[in-house]
Amino acid sequence: MLVIPALDLRGGRLVRLWQGDYRRETVYGDDPVAVARTFAALGAPRLHVVDLDGAREGRPVHRALIRQLVAAVPVPVQVGGGIRDAATAEAYLEDGAAAVIFGTVAVRRPEVVAQVAARYPGRVLVSLDLKDGRPAVEGWTATAGPLSVLEALQAAGVTELIVTDTGRDGTLAGVDPAVFRPFLQAGFRVIAAGGVRDVDDVARLRQAGLAGVITGRA
Repeated sequence: MLVIPALDLRGGRLVRLWQGDYRRETVYGDDPVAVARTFAALGAPRLHVVDLDGAREGRPVHRALIRQLVAAVPVPVQVGGGIRDAATAEAYLEDGAAAVIFGTVAVRRPEVVAQVAARYPGRVLVSLDLKDGRPAVEGWTATAGPLSVLEALQAAGVTELIVTDTGRDGTLAGVDPAVFRPFLQAGFRVIAAGGVRDVDDVARLRQAGLAGVITGRA
């Protein structure tokens, strides 16, 4: 099971949001690249980097910083936030990112995901951030249709999902493995996020069949 540290970028700094609320931010550092190097040195198998400003604005805001971060560490980096078209996704992949993460566009325009997945097999992930049981989009500020969106993702060739329980995200409240069960039952490889508190949480998710877990505040 992969245990993947998260690095959320806002205003050039490393931050965490409480339940995805941009008004409830905690700053954890002014040098995301140095923190990334530390995680890699501690044995992290992969890093999860999100451009929070990009997610909100619908375009890359921290591309230069992310390019620097990717070049600075010897482990794969998956990148998300503000990736709304094939050109942006492909630019990150050409910059050296191991994988790109589609969020909003995967719900709104799954054909874009299919295009990139066909050209870069195995390097496309889809992130579903659940808010009141529905996929949240536009940087968590809106919600999309019901979970039947999974059919569209499968048709686009998506096999791996990052599923975030936004009600627990950034809270250290512990995980609820049941939240992720529908996605596992649908046949996806699932990486869980939201509320991870300790090693016991990781063990519970592993027992439930999750392929990985993203840890932020913890």
